[in-house]
Amino acid sequence: MKLLRRRPKLPAAARPALQPDERVLAWAYVGAEPGGPVAVATNRGLWLPDRARTGWHEIHKAAWSGRELRITPAEVAEQRDGYTVLVDGPVVTYLLLEPWELPDQVRARVTRSVAYTEHHQLPAGGVRVVGRRISGVDGLSWAVRYDSGTPVDAESVVQLTGELVEAAQEATAPLP
Repeated sequence: MKLLRRRPKLPAAARPALQPDERVLAWAYVGAEPGGPVAVATNRGLWLPDRARTGWHEIHKAAWSGRELRITPAEVAEQRDGYTVLVDGPVVTYLLLEPWELPDQVRARVTRSVAYTEHHQLPAGGVRVVGRRISGVDGLSWAVRYDSGTPVDAESVVQLTGELVEAAQEATAPLP
């Protein structure tokens, strides 16, 4: 009978500077050599080599190929009244030869951070309105992501986007 392999503890030297209420959920060595840099999933976000923690609400997409974890972070393009305009940041890819639970935790946490999402067609283009949970923060953080080719600075688009975000906020507001 095969003995069950238990995941070893995260080496102390590889442990990122966690906040007092932050805890490690999963981790994996990055690259081909064990003992090298690590990727660490916590209840607050994803720590990647040579990067500060990226909150779950700051990840647009996460994809797992079976060997590589590809992360598309969100970047702030503009701050508007009541919401943020986001764009895709450069995709970062990490080789994980022994991923353990890391890809599953990343997928689950990114998905769980999304409380509301809806795509709307605009007269020219489209916009996705998203309300996301931020660990340790009450309420939702609101953002929009425009389809490619949408005239994001056109006054009518800005006004309609504001109305769509406001409607989403009202629809998700807790009952008094």
